[in-house]
Amino acid sequence: MSSRRSSFRRREKPAFERFKDHCRHFTAFMFSNVGIILLVTFYIIGGAFIFQGIEIFEYEKLKSAKPHRFIARNFSGECLTRIWEITAENISFFDHHAYRRRVNDVLLDYQRAIVKKQLRGPDVEQWSFSGAFLYSLTVITTIGYGNITPQSEWGKLVTILYAIIGMPLFLLYLSNIGDVLAKSFKWIYSKVCLCRICPGVAKRRIIRERRKMRQLARALQMHDMENARGSSSYTSTSSTTTSNSSSSDYTRSSRQSSSLVDIPYSDSDSDIEREIRGSTDEITVPVTVCIFVMVGYILWGALLFGRWEDWNYLDGSYFCLISLSSIGFGDLVPGDRVITADKDKVEVSFILCAIYLLLGMAVIAMCFNLMQEQVVHNIRAIKRGFKACFRCRSS
Repeated sequence: MSSRRSSFRRREKPAFERFKDHCRHFTAFMFSNVGIILLVTFYIIGGAFIFQGIEIFEYEKLKSAKPHRFIARNFSGECLTRIWEITAENISFFDHHAYRRRVNDVLLDYQRAIVKKQLRGPDVEQWSFSGAFLYSLTVITTIGYGNITPQSEWGKLVTILYAIIGMPLFLLYLSNIGDVLAKSFKWIYSKVCLCRICPGVAKRRIIRERRKMRQLARALQMHDMENARGSSSYTSTSSTTTSNSSSSDYTRSSRQSSSLVDIPYSDSDSDIEREIRGSTDEITVPVTVCIFVMVGYILWGALLFGRWEDWNYLDGSYFCLISLSSIGFGDLVPGDRVITADKDKVEVSFILCAIYLLLGMAVIAMCFNLMQEQVVHNIRAIKRGFKACFRCRSS
């Protein structure tokens, strides 16, 4: 009977409500950690196919409409021909100033044509799948090398819309994945560097820390008791109200100091085990460790790109730093071995290059997050120290 009622209630739910539930679950999954990685990956792949299709289609369309624009011109031959004609006209060199001026104009036109051709680059060869994928990646990551740019109007318009949607999506990716990597790294740091994985070493370290805290609390108690005795003996000849206030100050200070000693610094195994197995949220990673992680990741990338692109170690490190910091000057870009001229061929090294950039920017975000926690922790400790100093002076 109960099963019939439950099935009847499930049937009573309208289709629109079920559709809303499915959409809600799908949205929650897409904006989870795994979903955001898949969303960014498919967004970059989809953008690569879109840009490749647009640029190749517009190129073929313009080539069929205006074929004269795609005829390979011999700029050197045209420049020499014009200079020869000017020389033949001024064979007597009667006005050599005018002759030099006209030859200089021809040479400047030749230089502008060569520079314009180099800046434009190849028309359609750059829009292979590898090149389009790299272009989509540099757009949403704001690296922007500038070696691959859309030439058509539709390509520029789609780039604007693609960046408007992709940049917030990538920032969400950095926020989520950076948080996950930070928690994972704090767990690894607590197990390896703080020896939580070795109970004996962790137990001895915790006992030493508790002994230091106990000695500090006793020293502070003795200091407060001496100050209170000195102030009470100094004010013994004063009036009765003054003596009452001094005795109250003495009792207050003695209570504060005794409260420090009464802190449960027990060395029992249960307390130590509880602290060893405690949450890693209270652990802060030192700034030097974060800097070491970033430098190590950049040097590892320098080795990889040095093998793929035949760069030296300095150029590889320079490229990794400029790319991961999203500066992207564009003087060094993944070129001959990463981006292929074949429209359908994708090399494994290119896939590793994209993974390196995506993972590297998340690692940089993780390190910045950990360094921010460490700086905030140090500032709070300094603030507590200043408060303690002023409290001692006022007492």
